[in-house]
Amino acid sequence: MKKLDDKTIALASDHAGFDKKQAIIRFLEENGILYKDFGCYTSESCDYPDFAHAIADAIDKGEFEIGITFCGSGQGISITANKHQNVRSALCWNPEIGVLAKQHNNANICAIPSRFVTDEEAISIVRAYLNAEFEGGRHERRVAKIPLK
Repeated sequence: MKKLDDKTIALASDHAGFDKKQAIIRFLEENGILYKDFGCYTSESCDYPDFAHAIADAIDKGEFEIGITFCGSGQGISITANKHQNVRSALCWNPEIGVLAKQHNNANICAIPSRFVTDEEAISIVRAYLNAEFEGGRHERRVAKIPLK
C-alpha cells in the first residue's frame, strides 16, 4: 500500500453492502488507514440514497478526498452520489477498473457491487484504487468537462 498522507477515507453503504463494508473496514484498520463511516450501521433494510448523499456531500464540499461505497449492485449508490457536482463515482467490479477509474477519470468514489464480488475481490479492488494516481494530461481535459457549469 502506498502512503496515503494520513488522509481519511469516507465510507458508506446500504444494508446490502454492509457486510462488504465491514470487510473493507477490517482491511483499512489492518493497514493503519483512517476512515469515516457515513453508515449504514446494520444489515437491516434501508435506503441507499440516504447514505450516498451523506458521503457525496462531504466529498463535494472537500471534507474528504476519496470515498468507497457499497450496495448490492453498486449502481444505485453510485448514481445517487454522482448527482453531486464535484463527485465522480465509478462502479468498480475488478481491480483493473478500480485503477482506470482513478488514472483516467480521477474518480473520487469507488463504488463496489457487494453482491457480485467476494470479500477478497473487494479488498483487491480497494487496494488497486487506493494505489492508483490520476494521470492528468489528456484525461485532465476530459475530467474538466464533466461538471455542469
